[in-house]
Amino acid sequence: MNSDPRFHTPGPHGPGAGTEGPDSEPGRPDGSQAPADERPDAGQPLAGDGAVADERSEADAADLAVLEAKAAKADEYLALAQRTQADFENFRKRAARDAAAATQRGAAKLAKELLPAVDNLERALAHAPESDPADGGDEDAFVAGVKAVHADLIAALQRAGIERYSPEGEPFDPTLHEAVAQQPFEGFEPGTVVEVFQRGYRIGESVVRPARVVVAG
Repeated sequence: MNSDPRFHTPGPHGPGAGTEGPDSEPGRPDGSQAPADERPDAGQPLAGDGAVADERSEADAADLAVLEAKAAKADEYLALAQRTQADFENFRKRAARDAAAATQRGAAKLAKELLPAVDNLERALAHAPESDPADGGDEDAFVAGVKAVHADLIAALQRAGIERYSPEGEPFDPTLHEAVAQQPFEGFEPGTVVEVFQRGYRIGESVVRPARVVVAG
């Protein structure tokens, strides 16, 4: 075989055909680069893709943990606010009850101080002389004055919530009545109040002074 280059026959594609440079892609005789989708490594993950995915997953987990912590803290604050509101509502109701009870105690104390004067006025009116028809039936000025004072005191007690009661004909109730005597009375069942010596006074459900009564035996 003749190795003299002068007698070398070029290949069918011209000089350099079939040779591959260091940067040329295989299978491309002209040495051009193949498209990305035709490369042997097409579709294969890059070396750093897994590490990036792991970092993102860790970041998402950290963000989720922060959100859960904030949600738990918000629930804690909400529960605290609800407890505080309930405590304040209970305090408000208790304060209102205490204020009402204090008002009743004050009114009852005032009534106890005034009731002896009311009793004396009622006794005076019970023994006041009747008006004389011969004089035109005009009431004595003194008696009229006593009646006016008595009416004013009763009205003041009523404005303070004090109610007076006279239980004649009612069944005896030891929480409202004080029996000063018990004896048989014709036409009355035993345990019935037949006479009231002294009216009773109460404020709401509280008795300021029980009525003094005579009970049928």
